[in-house]
Amino acid sequence: MAAPAPVPAATKRQFQAARTEFKELSIGELKEFELMFALYDTSQDGFLDLMELKYLMEKIGHPQTHLGLKAMIREIDEDNDGLVAYREFLLIFRFAKTGRLVHDGLKAIAGSVNVAEVGVGGARGFFEAKASALNDSPAEKDRAYREEKKREADAKRAAKSAFKDRIAGFQ
Repeated sequence: MAAPAPVPAATKRQFQAARTEFKELSIGELKEFELMFALYDTSQDGFLDLMELKYLMEKIGHPQTHLGLKAMIREIDEDNDGLVAYREFLLIFRFAKTGRLVHDGLKAIAGSVNVAEVGVGGARGFFEAKASALNDSPAEKDRAYREEKKREADAKRAAKSAFKDRIAGFQ
């Protein structure tokens, strides 16, 4: 997955606010959705407009017509501004969990995982998350996310220590 451009401060505030409102989503899921939103918010204005949503849908393999895109936006656009704010973007995933999504395009976003973009490791994490979703406990997902981050930090510390040991051999 290509690295998104730096996220504007206003969008970062939206991300933080969403972490308190969307408790049914785990920290790992929210981080994944933040990355997805930032990647497709090419104008970096904190909203997905019609063209950015069109690009997202093409990238996940579910291209939509202009009218289809407008219908998707209308389904989740709470403030009727014709744009998808980050909070409204997260509504896609909330509504998917509760079965309230009507438009097939939004269902495609909620169920999308592109192995070509996230790699096999990302797909493995996705399927592990799907398996643990049967439990559907956000607290359990958060615990697993923190454990994974701790394992990554431990591995990084071990690699750094091994590197320092190799450097010491040359001195």
